[in-house]
Amino acid sequence: MAKTKSDPNYKVIAENRRARFDYAIEEDIECGIILEGSEVKSLRQGGSNIAESYATVDEGELWLVNSYIAPYEQAKMFKHEERRRRKLLVSRKELSKLWQATARKGMTLVPLVLYFNHRGMAKIKLGIAKGKKNHDKRDTNAKRDWNRQKQRLLKQSG
Repeated sequence: MAKTKSDPNYKVIAENRRARFDYAIEEDIECGIILEGSEVKSLRQGGSNIAESYATVDEGELWLVNSYIAPYEQAKMFKHEERRRRKLLVSRKELSKLWQATARKGMTLVPLVLYFNHRGMAKIKLGIAKGKKNHDKRDTNAKRDWNRQKQRLLKQSG
């Protein structure tokens, strides 16, 4: 997701790079996120982390759990809690699909990217994922190393 000249508001805030290594991502969904004013201002400054967080379907609603948004220093009266549960916004159809994936198929909802879209709205991309075993991770490492080596060889010979 590269920032283009046509999207002046697009900005990646936090990315969970480890997710693609630890999980086999089968599908991803873009969700809205309900934030307080001081949280939005803190995100504009770039203070957040979604590496240890996950999403869950609880009582018919989608929640982002354990995500960190740094406190906004200029907010005197209306400070936010840094690691509170934040409600995510999806359609009913997508919510039922997510619930089926987690409850019936044993999948995990992993946040991949937290960003501001082209309209300046905070969005989060969730991946519907299945955990990788150690041998799967070794296969991923081997393929990545081979691709790097192949690129080096092509660059040297070409």
